[in-house]
Amino acid sequence: MNWETFSHEADIGVRGLGATLAEAFAGAAMAMTAAICDPERVAAQQSVSIECAAPDEELLLVDWLNALVYEMATRHMLFSRFEVSIENQHLRATVWGEPVDVVRHQPAAEVKGATYCELAVRQRPDGQWLAQCIVDV
Repeated sequence: MNWETFSHEADIGVRGLGATLAEAFAGAAMAMTAAICDPERVAAQQSVSIECAAPDEELLLVDWLNALVYEMATRHMLFSRFEVSIENQHLRATVWGEPVDVVRHQPAAEVKGATYCELAVRQRPDGQWLAQCIVDV
């Protein structure tokens, strides 16, 4: 699983790449954490289960990232480990993280939600899966 963030006007792009669709979605989630803070500073101490479904893979990516935003906001947590499975546009995941510690995590941004801007989920010619969108910060 690989991930990266990219600039987009006042917001931030998140991109995951993986050998499978699930790995690409996990990479996009890690990129979203990286938009907030250094993921290596987030200990994988507590687990949370997440499920979502959508009519296609692109909408599923937006729903997945927004489910993570919801869990981060309501639990006051950050996540750094993502186990994702996807079958027939139904996603099940277990994510691990810890409560936000402002001094240690030094959050640089607050992600408000995933958007449809630059939304793409596809298999590239090299066989790798790509999952990306812009997140509103």
